[in-house]
Amino acid sequence: MDPVAPVDIVALTRALVDIDSTTGREGNAGRWLATYLRGRGWAVVEQRVDEARFNVLATCSSVSDVAQAFRPAVVFSTHFDCVPPFFSSRVEGDRLYGRGACDAKGILAAQVAAADRLRREGETRVGLVFVVGEERGSDGARIANEAAKGCRFLIDGEPTDNRLGLATRGILRLKLRAVGRAAHSSYPELGDSAIDKLIDALVELRSIELPDDPALGRTHYSIGLIGGGVAPNVISPSAEAEIMFRTVGDATAVRRAIAPLERTVTIEHVLEVPPVRLTTVPGFEAAVFPYTTDIPFLARWGEPLLFGPGSVHAAHTADEFVSIAELTAAADHYVTIARALLASSR
Repeated sequence: MDPVAPVDIVALTRALVDIDSTTGREGNAGRWLATYLRGRGWAVVEQRVDEARFNVLATCSSVSDVAQAFRPAVVFSTHFDCVPPFFSSRVEGDRLYGRGACDAKGILAAQVAAADRLRREGETRVGLVFVVGEERGSDGARIANEAAKGCRFLIDGEPTDNRLGLATRGILRLKLRAVGRAAHSSYPELGDSAIDKLIDALVELRSIELPDDPALGRTHYSIGLIGGGVAPNVISPSAEAEIMFRTVGDATAVRRAIAPLERTVTIEHVLEVPPVRLTTVPGFEAAVFPYTTDIPFLARWGEPLLFGPGSVHAAHTADEFVSIAELTAAADHYVTIARALLASSR
């Protein structure tokens, strides 16, 4: 590796994509990435998340422990875990395929290229925060937040088609549980169907007015999991459904709106992530994005921005890809964004 040569974004992306780092298995990718960054002259901290996994934090200044001052003015951040199933990289024309190509290993490579260029030009106030666990609860970001010390801006990377984010929706994940009474299906009057109760609640949910916001739009939801019963010839004693609301404001308003469902089901809290309003810089197209990110769990890293190559429509698919031209352009855009932020922080 030549630490003086510019970062080869395609080679870096492919090297990362070819390491299976589906959530929970990020250890090998983290070790490879830490070694790569050290080879390019970055001071790297491996911040332990659990026995097998760690975040990778890098700075231009030498640090020996994450508890010491880690004070870049601008930090580039994204995640290097992926959803399953793993599949390795390939290039066809302008497209780089592979699990994580756009979500978010290609983004990580473009951020490294941008930060490396700024550092080689003499800018020492940039840092890198690459985390595990984004796809399953953001446990890496929660730990990384503890290392923040005085950073002004966080440039988070997710596939935005090289647009800046104006805002992102939040998440409210709930479980609806219905309880009935088992009976032989030939005598349904002796039982009490939990499945019927659950269906009634889900049908009622369709007609409930959910909160809206002028920028983010109306709250919407999807029923991701559903189950119940014990056998086809038994009146179901239990049933449940897990629902994901994409929120546009305080989740309390959603809970208040769906409270009438508690006439037939109990409502159990699973997960909440708030919506986020984001910082922008002039000269870039900006948009609202309906997904959530690690940003709510990295609040101590400063004012958040969201930007990255690739489309979220390609993420998590069987043919996940990113345009190589878009990757290369993203590195240039990251440099431009960072320079604007650094100028404002002087």
